[in-house]
Amino acid sequence: MGTHLLYNQVSYISKAPKMVLVSTQVNTLDIFDSNNKKVVSITPNAPLYWEQSGDSVRKADISAITLPGIYTIVLPDVEEKYEIEVSDNPYTPIAKAAIKALYFNRTAVEISESLGGPWARPAGHPDTIVLIHSSAAEKHRPEGTVISSPLGWYDAGDYNKYIVNSGISTYTMFKALSDYPEYFTNLEADIPETGSGVPDILSETLFNYRWMLTMQDPHDGGVYHKLTNKNFDGVIMPHEGTDERYVVMKTTAAALNFAAVAAKAYRVLGDYKTQFPGLAAESIEKAEKAWQWALNNPDVYYRQPEDIQTGTYGDNNVTDEFFWAAAELYRATGKEMYLETVLEKYSKPTVPTWNQVYALGFLTLLEDYDNLPQSLKDKGIREDFLELANHLTSVSQTSPYGVSIQHFEWGSNSAVANQGILKLLAYKLTGDKNHLYSAHSDMDYLLGRNATGYCFVTGFGNQKVMNIHHRPSEADGIEDPVPGFLAGGPNTATFDDCPDMERSTFPAKSFVDHWCSYSTNEIAINWNTPLVYLAGALDAHSSALGQ
Repeated sequence: MGTHLLYNQVSYISKAPKMVLVSTQVNTLDIFDSNNKKVVSITPNAPLYWEQSGDSVRKADISAITLPGIYTIVLPDVEEKYEIEVSDNPYTPIAKAAIKALYFNRTAVEISESLGGPWARPAGHPDTIVLIHSSAAEKHRPEGTVISSPLGWYDAGDYNKYIVNSGISTYTMFKALSDYPEYFTNLEADIPETGSGVPDILSETLFNYRWMLTMQDPHDGGVYHKLTNKNFDGVIMPHEGTDERYVVMKTTAAALNFAAVAAKAYRVLGDYKTQFPGLAAESIEKAEKAWQWALNNPDVYYRQPEDIQTGTYGDNNVTDEFFWAAAELYRATGKEMYLETVLEKYSKPTVPTWNQVYALGFLTLLEDYDNLPQSLKDKGIREDFLELANHLTSVSQTSPYGVSIQHFEWGSNSAVANQGILKLLAYKLTGDKNHLYSAHSDMDYLLGRNATGYCFVTGFGNQKVMNIHHRPSEADGIEDPVPGFLAGGPNTATFDDCPDMERSTFPAKSFVDHWCSYSTNEIAINWNTPLVYLAGALDAHSSALGQ
């Protein structure tokens, strides 16, 4: 440990279980309220060694603190003290900031000073003049054909847009609204559409979804894999990027991601037909057209053209995408042919990532388990999902750091957030609060109770992440990064991206807060969207977190 106390640096939920971690040198924690009155003294548990972090920590249960306020934790053994906060709804600011971070990553529009403050900037990449790349050329759209494909979010720290990563990202936002409609309908994130009568989370999601719709070839239903420069932009602001832009190659993965998201949009937009006339109907029509293209082209995998150097998001196994898209289309239409594909492609779920989406199909199908066809129940869909969730929760209960994650790769923090989402559904299915508590522990990890000691959400915490791999944050000349982004987190790969920076070889500590460390400190839309979901859901469940 680099410090003697690891804790949630934003705030603990007043009625929820609360845990901090202390070093092996700490034998007592004395906690004082704002009037300097001792509230409780705590003896931490016996030390536990975690091979992922290479250190031993002691868990200390501080759940006895239930009243909102500022408290001081004194560690007399090492003569240190720390301030912590307890509040009823501490994650409202996190949920708002995580949504607004996506607004800051919008293409094609100016970020105004009234909404963006010091991070205001001119519009970049209008994408109204986009060329058909040779890899995407066909008779009706030959190479060099100009199309318009505006809107959408910059995918990550770069200025390109990728359908396969927009898939899980856009779905997660739609899912947050459909799972917690009251909470997210009332959450205002201070974006241009705030006050329009449409939930801010939906307005922000539609900004990206409407771009996705432009990426479908209207002639055959195929979907372009990405919209990109030929090379990554340098460290410049968006409006300074003026290289030609291209749509590159149609792929099966892109078509299936598109189909799944459009089918989900159809169901969500059914409640907003007045505000968005025709969009729901357009969505299901385009979803089924993309599905048909994928059926006709089941193994068209992305291959990077020689003259394109940007991200690949390649995926040579799309069985899970077929399952997810079929699940969404079955829920949207009830058609037997989609159910047949769900049954054919069925496999046990894993924690979702952009290229492994079995769990997303489970999340959708289990929304209405009682009314699922018997054939799906006989498959064990509920049991298979709960097997995964039970395992994750069980691991977190015995883990020295109180989390489920045991493998650290690119975007490990998004894995933590997605694990939390799975546990929240398990809680809804079973009423077992252990799942809810475990999801809450995942949030504590992201907000500072981790082996690096960083609060991984920009703009929050005491030990802040300051140097994210994000071109606007690096190029704007402002010391503070754009707030609300979830940094990627510890990663055991790509040690050579920051050759002059020292980096731990222990997986849970393998993190560098530096611009050059894209392998640990980049941001991405598929990392922020599960943060939106997790923060909002825990906020919505705050009263249920009481023991």
